[in-house]
Amino acid sequence: MSKKNILFIINPISGGKDKKDFPAIAHKFLNKEIFEASFELTQRAHHAYEIAKDAVQKGIDVVVAVGGDGTINEVASALEGSNTTMGIVPCGSGNGLARTLNVSLNADKAVKALNNLNVETIDTALLSGNKFFNVAGVGFDAWISFLFANMPNRGFKGYIKTTFNEIRSYQPKTYEVEIDGVVLQRKAFMISIANSSQFGNNAYIAPSASLKDGLLDVCIVKPFPLYAFPLLAYRLFNKTSEKSRYVEIIKGKNIRITTDKPEVIHLDGEPKEFSGEIFASIKPLSLKVLH
Repeated sequence: MSKKNILFIINPISGGKDKKDFPAIAHKFLNKEIFEASFELTQRAHHAYEIAKDAVQKGIDVVVAVGGDGTINEVASALEGSNTTMGIVPCGSGNGLARTLNVSLNADKAVKALNNLNVETIDTALLSGNKFFNVAGVGFDAWISFLFANMPNRGFKGYIKTTFNEIRSYQPKTYEVEIDGVVLQRKAFMISIANSSQFGNNAYIAPSASLKDGLLDVCIVKPFPLYAFPLLAYRLFNKTSEKSRYVEIIKGKNIRITTDKPEVIHLDGEPKEFSGEIFASIKPLSLKVLH
């Protein structure tokens, strides 16, 4: 059996973790009878996408994202719809998709798992022309993502601190939400569109979401009094968010969201300024993942 070419795309700054030793880890735990490994470091935003796109054109068998959700999004965006399989070594602050796929957060174990050649094909999604694989959205979580992206010290503690600082002053907005032709008017604190079940850090916004059901879970978080926030946060972490009276979850394939104000959106935690109608759709079983 000929060896598979595997390329590790390493984001050296994701999650604030030093990765200079990663090639040594990969060489130690990767089965050299199965794989022929190579490595590239990203140097700027969107560089992971460029490297992965080039790898697809060269016919590389497996491309592994070594980084956080943003790096994974870039690599997956390039590989989606191709014959190249994606691997993940999670090194971010949230690691939402990796956690959903039960990829170990330990680099040694994540590399070892690649040797099992366990390939799963998952759904992917689009939000107004931008690909996402985990969770996208508008409203409060997108605003926090925007602030978080500009923080010098990113991490779970920083995310929580930013959330608490902003939650008192954030104003919910009125949205028109259309899901598979059904139109709803909702005042919302935030609207998350979930392909997988969690944001990251085991915070489950859509506990029943599946990466293989051909559906997106539209999670509408309604305005709530500040005293209800601790219970709402607790429900995220014990997988009962849909039981809150402040959360409405509707499954669908084609989603349109309209608001009369410019929005910040996020795609897998990466913010993007946007105005106009927001469209989301699902692409069933269009990305191969090795984990």
